[in-house]
Amino acid sequence: MTENGIRILTGRSPEDYPSRRVAVAMSGGVDSSVAAALLAEAGFETVGLTMMLWTYDDCGRGKNERGCCDRSTADDARRAASVVGIPHYTVNLRDAFEREVIEDFVSVYLSGRTPNPCVHCNTRIKWRAFRAKALALGCELIATGHYARIGMHPDGTRSLLTGVDASKDQSYFLWGLGSGDLAATLFPLGHTTKEETRAEALRRGLPTAHRTESQEICFITDDDYGRFLRHRLDGSPLPPALTPGKILDRDGRVLGEHPGAAYYTVGQRRGLGIALGRPAYVVGIDAGRNTVTVGDREDLLSEGMLVSGIRWTRGFPPADSFSCTVRIRYRNRGVAATVLTRGNEATVAFESPQSAVTPGQSAVFYDGDIVLGGGFIERPVR
Repeated sequence: MTENGIRILTGRSPEDYPSRRVAVAMSGGVDSSVAAALLAEAGFETVGLTMMLWTYDDCGRGKNERGCCDRSTADDARRAASVVGIPHYTVNLRDAFEREVIEDFVSVYLSGRTPNPCVHCNTRIKWRAFRAKALALGCELIATGHYARIGMHPDGTRSLLTGVDASKDQSYFLWGLGSGDLAATLFPLGHTTKEETRAEALRRGLPTAHRTESQEICFITDDDYGRFLRHRLDGSPLPPALTPGKILDRDGRVLGEHPGAAYYTVGQRRGLGIALGRPAYVVGIDAGRNTVTVGDREDLLSEGMLVSGIRWTRGFPPADSFSCTVRIRYRNRGVAATVLTRGNEATVAFESPQSAVTPGQSAVFYDGDIVLGGGFIERPVR
């Protein structure tokens, strides 16, 4: 299938790839299980690999909870691989995950920003550390259960595209992948919906067919970031951002006290512990001064933003200045914008003001269904 001059790869056709040996990242969920089944049935020499990334002791949680990529999910993945009829192995990537994802998560939060750990996990773990393990097993290709697609340009370079199921599209978390990464990647579920995936799992009798999805960060299964940060720093002197500080209004007047600036994020409304007689929102965080600034809803609006650490999927931007759609959060529908590039940074001007432009979150640039690239929000421009 061709779209805008790009040939859309199905992620299931062996003839599109120079090798047929593929390692599927099996998390113990329904998506990766079906992805493995589809590839095996298509004629790929398929191997299931489950990454061991963390333990409950690392994260201070009870063993009756479930996340992904921990010991509790490896058995689910192994049973699914058995039904599919493929070999299954576990690979220990805990050290890399600790260094590249968890340490970064803690550092970014303590700096007063809001991190995107799933982006780093994809770029640094799945497409670096995991891919290295796959290559060691003779697998030149890797596959995942992400709802995204890959397109090939006439010059052979690849682009990332949104998944057909808009409600499950995961391209936002994959902006860090370059053309070379995509050339060795298969997304067998990019053309399906979640409902179709579950139906495929049931039809094959996969034991993961009814597995529910986690909506939280995998290593914070209770969604309590403050608890996680305290656990990670247990026994060490607390940094200023985890100690009590002042809540200020936009004029610098003290309105109350907070337990630590790192416990807040831009746009937050609940749990502020102050009563102003009107809704109040976090509009700024200064980790160095350990202050949280609150304001009205309109104070969250920004005309644009500065984005840093940009990676363009094909290795270059469409132009020094171009128009596109930009998404500033996973569930954000996107807004038309003009982008002015400067190396791996860009200044973005929104067509209409956007609320809660949050430093540390990802900004992803789209041309229709095509992901042009992405980066991290440095600061809003008001």
